[in-house]
Amino acid sequence: MNVHRRWNPLARQWVLVSPHRTQRPWQGQTESRLEPEGLEYDPTCYLCPGNRRANGETNSQYETTFSFENDFAALLPHPEPKPPQSTSLLRAEPEAGICRVLCYSPHHSLSMSRMSIAQTTDVIRLWRREQAELAAVPWVRSVQIFENRGAMMGASNPHPHGQIWANESLPNETVVELESQGAHWNATGQSLLSACLAEELQSGERLVCANSAFVALVPFWAVWPFETIVIPRRHYGSLLEQTPGEDDALAALLKELTIRYDNLFETPFPYSLGLHQPPVNSGPYPGWHFHIHFYPPLLRSATVRKFLVGYEMFAQAQRDITAESAALRLRQAGSDPYWER
Repeated sequence: MNVHRRWNPLARQWVLVSPHRTQRPWQGQTESRLEPEGLEYDPTCYLCPGNRRANGETNSQYETTFSFENDFAALLPHPEPKPPQSTSLLRAEPEAGICRVLCYSPHHSLSMSRMSIAQTTDVIRLWRREQAELAAVPWVRSVQIFENRGAMMGASNPHPHGQIWANESLPNETVVELESQGAHWNATGQSLLSACLAEELQSGERLVCANSAFVALVPFWAVWPFETIVIPRRHYGSLLEQTPGEDDALAALLKELTIRYDNLFETPFPYSLGLHQPPVNSGPYPGWHFHIHFYPPLLRSATVRKFLVGYEMFAQAQRDITAESAALRLRQAGSDPYWER
C-alpha cells in the first residue's frame, strides 16, 4: 500500500500512513521485557488490602474492588479561588475536580487478561457506581474513567487499578467528540459510531474480536500501532444505560482483547484504556455513542515501542503499520492465553 493519509471523523484529524517504513532498521531505544510479578500480596504496595498508603490512611480488607480519593490528586474539589494572573490572550482560570483510584482486585498481580469474566464484570460495575456518584455532583461536567497498564504507560504501581477524574469543565477530547458526533447525528439521524461500525462489519478487515453486544476493531484512522476501539452494537451514551447482560458481554470482550494483546508479543502488554461518555449535568446528547479506546505503545516487539515525536509533535499523527495489518496480527494472536500453552 502506498503512502496516504486517513481522516478520523471522531477527532476531526488526519493521520499519515507510511507502510514502507516498517522495513527500516531499528537501532533506537529498547525497553526491558515485561514479565508478570506473580505476587498475590505485596506488603510494600499501597493498593493491596489492609496496607497503609502514603498519606497514612489504611486500605480496607477488600475482597473484590475498592476505590478511594487519590492521595495525590491532579484536581481538587475546592481549588484556590483566585486564578493566576491572566490577560485577554493569556487566559487562566481555576478548575475544580475530584480524582479517585479504582482497585480492580485484591490480587496484586492480576490484570484484565488474567481476571475471570466475573471479576471483570465487578470492575465494570465499579466504573458505573463511580460514574453515577460523580455525575450526581451538581458542578461536575465530565467524568473520565481510564487505566494505564504498565510502567511504559506511566503506571506508578503494578497493582491492577484504574483512575477516574471528574472535571467542572469539559476536557478537549470530549469537546471535539461532542461536536463530531453531534454534527453527524443532526445531519443523518444516526450515530457516527453506528455508521462507522456498519462499514467495519461489512468490510471485516479491521475487526479483532466481537460478541453479541460489542465489537473490538482497529479503527481505520488509528494512530498507535495496535490501537483498538470497543463499540457497542446498540447505540447508547454511557455505562449508566448499559444492561446487566451488556456488562457481562463487555467483560468477556475486554478479557479476550487483552489476552490477544498479551499474546501478540508474549508479554504483559502495556496500554492506556479510556471510556468515552457524554458530559454530565447538561445535555441531552442523543448522538453520543459510548465507546472505549485502547492506546498501546508497543511497535515491533515486547521491547520496541512507538514514540510520538518529531513530525507527530509538530505536524500530524503518523503510523507505519496499516490498521488492516495490525488487526490481522491481533486476530492471529489468538484468544488462548500464551502463559497457559
